[in-house]
Amino acid sequence: MGRLAINESSMSRASFPRNHKWGKSTGATILEVLIVLGIITLIASVAAPRVIGYLGRAQTETARLQIQNLTTAVQLFYIDMGRYPTEAEGLAILIQPPPNTDAWNGPYINAAEGLSDPWGRDYLFETAENVNGFSIRSLGRDGHEGGDGEDTDLSS
Repeated sequence: MGRLAINESSMSRASFPRNHKWGKSTGATILEVLIVLGIITLIASVAAPRVIGYLGRAQTETARLQIQNLTTAVQLFYIDMGRYPTEAEGLAILIQPPPNTDAWNGPYINAAEGLSDPWGRDYLFETAENVNGFSIRSLGRDGHEGGDGEDTDLSS
């Protein structure tokens, strides 16, 4: 079997001549760099609002799913305890047991972070005369009653 001999000096001379002279036609001109930066800026200005819109919708959808999970957790609490949490107990009762009870089989949610909406505010728990007997709400991105889009109020 023959060995293939590679001469390092012949490869470097063929590919990258050592005596190359830099002249006016080598490299990019400032105009070419500015054009490329302009194109990148144009693409970013078109794409950024869409990405921000997706983020806002994702937060609203996350809040909606968290409210569904909390509703299920409150219903499990009801099955175990025979009652819904009081407004004074709030949703924190899903994590820590009430005093003097053996019926509590929680925690009903994994972490206390699940008690806050995607905007960092606690979910509102209210007893109500509806089908569930309670209501879990988030006031949306703005934190105020009412609103549209990302600011809309969400409830169970």
